[in-house]
Amino acid sequence: MKLVRILAGVVAVLLLLVGGYFVMAESGEVVVLETRAAAGAHSTRVWVVDDAGFAWLRTGDPTSPWLARLRANSEVAVTRAGERREYRAVPLDDAAARDRVNALTLEKYGLAEEILRALMMDPAGVTPIRLEPQ
Repeated sequence: MKLVRILAGVVAVLLLLVGGYFVMAESGEVVVLETRAAAGAHSTRVWVVDDAGFAWLRTGDPTSPWLARLRANSEVAVTRAGERREYRAVPLDDAAARDRVNALTLEKYGLAEEILRALMMDPAGVTPIRLEPQ
């Protein structure tokens, strides 16, 4: 009986953590990135920041499927505040751009970004992506 209570408690904590993660990931401004592949279009919800006249995305996972798709086809669309626009996505392997985008993301998303960094993302491994209007 005691083991069942412990397991129930562990399951409850895990559910709270997973639920909290999804709430956190959707906090602040979230845009819809549309990438294209031979199988068709794929939509991904991501955070966005603005700097030097460009919108910027980033991923902390170099094996991310959406990153692979936009590397293969840089023509993407982003829906932001209900408006869909076409861009050329330019992933950068540049420490200064990475540091700037990480700083802007921390400033904009605050606690949610801090939690993301603490639990699952190393800011040094981020790939910043500049969106150039078509």
